[in-house]
Amino acid sequence: MAQPEPKTDGLTDPRAARMAKLNAYKEKGGNPYAYNYPKTHSAKGLQDNYANLPDGEETTDEVAVAGRVMAMRNGGMFIDLKDTSGRIQIFCHKDSMNEEQLANLDYLDLGDIVGAKGTIRRTPRGELSVRATEVTLVTKSLEPLPEKHHGLTDVETRYRQRYLDLIVNDDSAKTLLKRCEIIAFMRDYMRKIGAVEVENPILHPIMGGASAKPFTTHHNALDTMFYLKVAAELYLKRLLVGGMTDHVFEIGRYFRNEGISPKHNPEFTMMEGNVLWWDYENVMEFVETLLSELVKHLNDGSTKTVYGEHELNFAGPWPRETMCGAIEKRTGVNPLDYDRDGLAAKAKELKCDIAPTMKWGEIVAELFDEHVEHTLIQPTHITHLPYDISPLAKLDKDDERLTERFESFANGWEICNAFTEQNDPAIQQASFDAQAAMREAGNEEAQMVDDDYVTSLKVGLPPNGGYGVGIDRLVMLLTNSTNIRDVIAFPTLKPLK
Repeated sequence: MAQPEPKTDGLTDPRAARMAKLNAYKEKGGNPYAYNYPKTHSAKGLQDNYANLPDGEETTDEVAVAGRVMAMRNGGMFIDLKDTSGRIQIFCHKDSMNEEQLANLDYLDLGDIVGAKGTIRRTPRGELSVRATEVTLVTKSLEPLPEKHHGLTDVETRYRQRYLDLIVNDDSAKTLLKRCEIIAFMRDYMRKIGAVEVENPILHPIMGGASAKPFTTHHNALDTMFYLKVAAELYLKRLLVGGMTDHVFEIGRYFRNEGISPKHNPEFTMMEGNVLWWDYENVMEFVETLLSELVKHLNDGSTKTVYGEHELNFAGPWPRETMCGAIEKRTGVNPLDYDRDGLAAKAKELKCDIAPTMKWGEIVAELFDEHVEHTLIQPTHITHLPYDISPLAKLDKDDERLTERFESFANGWEICNAFTEQNDPAIQQASFDAQAAMREAGNEEAQMVDDDYVTSLKVGLPPNGGYGVGIDRLVMLLTNSTNIRDVIAFPTLKPLK
């Protein structure tokens, strides 16, 4: 019985032409959406196994590979096949394929997923190939791939249709796989030092643990408003109160209803943890060690990595500056020398946008953001942040305007926030009350009063240090990515109309 040929003549719409091939393939009894395929080798596995096969030599080794058709040449004689490990060439010739198998090539398009069985050879030009005895259509692709010479360059399409991005842009897959490797390393490192990974709620009845604007959702059965998690800190410390273990941490998704930028996504990943008996100095050493070991893991033992035009060295100890000292060094103004109004006047002289409701500590933070943050290229700790912006941190022993808190920076970006945790219930209550007043005054990012958390402090929270490490920005740094959307598989996007 003659094979039905796909009739695509005159079909200028590539989708219509593909549909015609699909229907013709079905008509001849083929299944264009197979249930499975008996693949025996990956492309990379073959490239590695036969790396020493001389040019022009053939073997009798039989293999079966499967992947996506990325290119076809000479009427389908040469097919470039891509699987999740790499690429391999399929050589389709009448000397090794019967007429029916050769006819099957007419049903193929770029982007189709196929399986190929055959023997291994290396062409005279040095290309490792599978000399096919049969090629099977495993999954028909009805959508054309982006034009091969230009790839997928439209930014919106890359993020909205990540599957296309991954197919045609090998670097995108490498970046996302590197993200997986980074998170896996961090989890393994934490396990090795005896930390215990825990899970905490995403739906919070009270927004707390960080100064941020939350997302809200309504639980129908309880007829209650909940806040999506902006931080896990208050739950982590409840576990320490209960004596569960000495070091708890969570790697999870967090949600903040704030702006989108190359460094900000409303849904992001962070590692938070708390360690009994530590203060912020201990946490600083921990962060330095964790991140330097991570960089060494990714860079063949070197603590150095390149981002843009800068070589960043994560070897500890990192430089340390106090926040007020860093401001003075760059502006000549030491915030500790001024009261609230005096500092506001100086900040305005330095072109900072100061609102009448801003407290002394908020003005300090504004000065830092405007004049210091972008200068911190090498990994650096900024210590002793103001109390007004640190409601969960222990007060500084010498100046109660400040706290035992630090933020870590690299390439001008904050990558870690940490502090000695406040465990005095009276001081914590006062901090919550101050935050509530700020919220009443219109600050949507101010924290709420969590009465149950204060009760847990009354039960007794041992001394401890807490930290939060931003995974997304860290991945950006370690993959030389300029946009946070490049390191998140499915970033938040404005819906299409």
